Amino acid sequence: MEIHRTAAPPFFENTFLVSCDETRDAVLIDPGDGVDALIESARSRKLRVTKILLTHAHLDHITGVGQAKAALNVPVWLHKEDLFLYDGIVEQGRMFGLDLERQPAIDHFYAPNECLTVGRLVVDVRHTPGHCPGGVCLAIGRADAPPDARELFVGDTLFAGSIGRTDLPGGDLDLLLNSIRSQLLVYPDATIVHSGHGPDTTVGVERATNPFLT
Repeated sequence: MEIHRTAAPPFFENTFLVSCDETRDAVLIDPGDGVDALIESARSRKLRVTKILLTHAHLDHITGVGQAKAALNVPVWLHKEDLFLYDGIVEQGRMFGLDLERQPAIDHFYAPNECLTVGRLVVDVRHTPGHCPGGVCLAIGRADAPPDARELFVGDTLFAGSIGRTDLPGGDLDLLLNSIRSQLLVYPDATIVHSGHGPDTTVGVERATNPFLT
């Protein structure tokens, strides 16, 4: 598995390009303002991006969906409980003084316990509400490896030393903490966590030191 990321102002949201190093199939996760660099990376490395996967629909994680869809012509996936946020991107932008455009329609909603494939990789979709109603975390790893040998792409559910904010529409602190404990802390301590902002961390580090979880 190969992972490339970019982050761009004003929100410095992490957009990820995850590819199978055997088949060259790939997925694009949370295309934000820096998505153009990953589109070019996919082209230069001859990757075949098959899906755009959204962990949630806050504006900084979806501003590049239209650009990515136009360039790659692949389906966009989202949890249905976040559709109101996705459809309300213009209104979200106004909250931050930004003039944003509506994005293309969602092609697929994640089913309960959805498992997607990307070449020889699998993507386990885990519903993790709390930061917003339709937040999900994507557990990605080789299909021939055990399910607990995944890397976690968690959007804004969990950060190095912190957790997602819950003061935006649909946020719920108790629900978020329950999601983290029941869906993420069940993974081994060595599991890598790729957050929607900031650096990577691990489940073990957050279990032991995150002030919201200890």
